[in-house]
Amino acid sequence: MPRIPYLEKEQTAPEVREVFDKMEARGARVLNLYKMLANSPAAFSSFVRLGNSLLQKAKLEARLRELAILRIAKLCGSEYEWAQHMPFARDVGVTEQQMKDVGDWQYSAAYDNRDKAILQYVDEVAKNVQVKDSTFNQLKKYLDNTSIVELTLSIGFWGMVARVLVPLQVEVEKELPTSSKELLGRGK
Repeated sequence: MPRIPYLEKEQTAPEVREVFDKMEARGARVLNLYKMLANSPAAFSSFVRLGNSLLQKAKLEARLRELAILRIAKLCGSEYEWAQHMPFARDVGVTEQQMKDVGDWQYSAAYDNRDKAILQYVDEVAKNVQVKDSTFNQLKKYLDNTSIVELTLSIGFWGMVARVLVPLQVEVEKELPTSSKELLGRGK
């Protein structure tokens, strides 16, 4: 049970209601996460814009972003984040074995050296904020500067999302999405 009530569209501030209307118009779901965040109209629109930018406009390869998000979900114990991003991960080529092994990625043969460089970076940023030079140098073998910045933004953003979902006990929707298109709507 959520610790703070979800707000339905008719209960929200006008600026939040406008975003809910846009989501519905493009066929996207208004998720419990958004209904929770609607309690803060001041942050709501910026939160949605940043998330959408990282999901739909970033140069960072989507598969790498989703590996990072799934790892963050595991590290933070965010069942909601995991459930919502599994369709994205599948859509962009993360395998079932990789999803299964993301908790102990260091010991898995399911990941190549690039994946392991990404996941090591995710772990250090998410757990320590500080990143070892050796980790960063390994990452630079695989990503350009733009993708490194976007990966770092993604780690911070979805880490923040987990820090909203978990303490406020946002519930996973009863009907889970089967694809990223179902979550984002036809505007994807």
